[in-house]
Parts: sequence; structure tokens; C-alpha cells
Amino acid sequence: MIEIENLVKKYRDVQALNGLTLTVKKGQIYGFLGPNGAGKSTTILSTLGLIRPQGGTIKLLGEEVFRNGSYRESTLVKVKKNIGYMPEHATLWDFLTPMQTLSIIGESFGMPKSERERRARELLEMLNLWEVRDKKIGKFSKGMRQRVLLAQALINDPELLILDEPMTGLDPRGIAEFKDIIREQKREGKTVFFSSHILAHVEEVCDTVGVIVKGKLRVEDSIDSIKQSFLKKAGYLILLETDKPVRFDMTDWKIEQVSPTKYKIKASGDIRPKINEIVWSQGAKILQLMVRVPSLEEIFLKMVE
Repeated sequence: MIEIENLVKKYRDVQALNGLTLTVKKGQIYGFLGPNGAGKSTTILSTLGLIRPQGGTIKLLGEEVFRNGSYRESTLVKVKKNIGYMPEHATLWDFLTPMQTLSIIGESFGMPKSERERRARELLEMLNLWEVRDKKIGKFSKGMRQRVLLAQALINDPELLILDEPMTGLDPRGIAEFKDIIREQKREGKTVFFSSHILAHVEEVCDTVGVIVKGKLRVEDSIDSIKQSFLKKAGYLILLETDKPVRFDMTDWKIEQVSPTKYKIKASGDIRPKINEIVWSQGAKILQLMVRVPSLEEIFLKMVE
């Protein structure tokens, strides 16, 4: 759905993208992470043809839309009919209502009036905006404006949904609703690509994550695979509780005895089978044995460092 290869973008003395390569496959919910200034928004704007990179290639929905400094405008226009975009910073028409806004956006996609009205009602009901459909957007809260922005991104029932920091400014209920909508898009066979600086949101809804640092992709994989890879490099922290004290002689593990029968064990690999053997040989029983799995935030901070 999105294929970017060796993308380069420079703003005067700032190298925003430095040979960026990433792939978003059909049906994925892809979380795009990076610190401020890493190149997330530049990537999204380049993908949509809203800024012009100096080099590389971009394919959208299987069509090449950019190569080495030039967009194929007719191809880009064609594929963008099947893309929905929710920008991080957007100016809505404050003097219009949600119904009027969605009608204008739908018309720009060539949707017939009856289809625009049906789709607008469907989206406004889904996003809890139906009761304020005829209220001017200028009177809306930040969270309500975010809902309108999501509605306009979905008006054309896109195959690919691109969201730039979509949950900014939402209350907990709104965040939960946004997550449900993103998951529903996946169930319908759609592809979602979204950037976020709130890692907990990404961890809860994404099946694939890409981390960009200084214009380059540092890692791209499933969250589970990223965590397993991190564990292998950083070492395992295993929490153990037994029914009586045990000794861990002849091991090179780092052992912290938290209480007479509770231990924190740090080792370079997954040593749970060996722990079980040692405990059993001393006539003790394991009450609890678990690996402390790092959060995506811990891994992200380590990557950025």
C-alpha cells in the first residue's frame, strides 16, 4: 500500500529524510514513531505529494507516484481518490457545519449528493457528532474538531487511511473510540498508517511499528518481534517466587534476593528451564516464574539514545 525507498528530503541545512525506506502492507495497522524532528510529518507530506523530496521513490496502492525528484501527477491524483488523510494541524472552515464540510469534501471526490449525505450521516453518527451536525464548527472543542477531521478522512471510504497524530487533544473516551474505529478499518480490510508520539496508543492498536530517527528507519517489525529482539540484546529480567529459599550456585546470573523466597534474576538469555531444574533439585516449588517484558516506550527511548 505504501512503498518508500531511499527517500531524501533536505531543508537548507537540515537533512529531514536521509535515505528512508519503509513498507506498509495491505491490511496492516502501521504505527510510525519517532522523536520530534525525526521526519515523521515530512514522510507523510512527501507520500501525499504535499512537499517534494529531492530523491528516492514512492509507490502508493501499487502505483509509482514519485521518482528522483518528480511526481507523476496524473497517477498521484488517481490513487489519492482511494486515500483518506487526517493531518496533525488542519484549518477547518469555522463558519460551516459538519454536514456542510463533509458534503464539500465528498464532492471533491466526485461523490453523488445522495451518497455524500448517506456517508456523512453514517460517519457523524459513528463519531457522536450527529446531534451537532448543523452547529458551526467554530464553536467546537478540540476533541470535536478532531472527530470532524477523522470524518472527512473517511468520507470516501478509503482503502488507505493516513493519520498524523490523530488522538491529540482527545479525552480518554474519545481516544478509546478512535482506537475502536482504527481496529474496525482493519476488520474491513483497510490499511491504516498513523504517526504518534504516544507510544501506549501504538502498542494497543498496531500490528507493525516503524521507528524513524534522524530521517532513517531504525527498525520496522511487529511489536512482539521488536520486544523479543530487544530482550536478546538487553538481557532477560526474570521474576521468581518459590515456596522456600533456594541457592543459585555455579551460575553467572545476576541475582537480587528481594525477600527470602523472591528473586530478580538478570541473564543474557531465557534461562527459565535451567531455573526450574535448579529449584526442583533443591526440593522447592516454583510459585511464580515470569519474564518482565519491556514496554514499547522503554525500547523506543533506548533506540533514540
